[in-house]
Amino acid sequence: MGRASTKQDLIKSANENYSKLISLLDSFSKEEISAEFTFSIDGRKEAHWQRDKNIRDVVIHLYEWQQLLLNWVNANMKGINQTFLPNPYNWKSYGDMNVMFWHKHQSTSYGDALDLLKESHSHVMLMIDKFSNDDLFARGYLKWTGGSTLGSYCVSATASHYEWAIKKIKLHSKK
Repeated sequence: MGRASTKQDLIKSANENYSKLISLLDSFSKEEISAEFTFSIDGRKEAHWQRDKNIRDVVIHLYEWQQLLLNWVNANMKGINQTFLPNPYNWKSYGDMNVMFWHKHQSTSYGDALDLLKESHSHVMLMIDKFSNDDLFARGYLKWTGGSTLGSYCVSATASHYEWAIKKIKLHSKK
């Protein structure tokens, strides 16, 4: 399935990719879960290849981005004008925010990280369900989404991010 452009497709792709991720995580032993990443990052320029050291780091990254989405939507729906990325971060410096999330969770256990992700996935899906297809995918429908759509942010925080995590974790599992 391509990138979701309807509420129905968003819900389907988010839940399918979430289920794939959870099944993949459930297939690992405790030793595999806690193992440090050992794959080569040669030629990989994205910062996350250096940042994430284990599966917990990937899982907590997903959770934190879902929290960004939930906080942003909740604030704006209450009439509080809030940007998606919290100050002092912007789309040029969000890598620094990701590192801050990484540092914040170095004492978070894998089990706690997974529980947080499971809970946030449920909250995100409940939030998505409250919006109409137009709310989610009609450009300009919700003024606070700027030049994008709420659905695009939701896809990024769920289905697309789950795909990213699955690819990264599968690469780890091959080593």
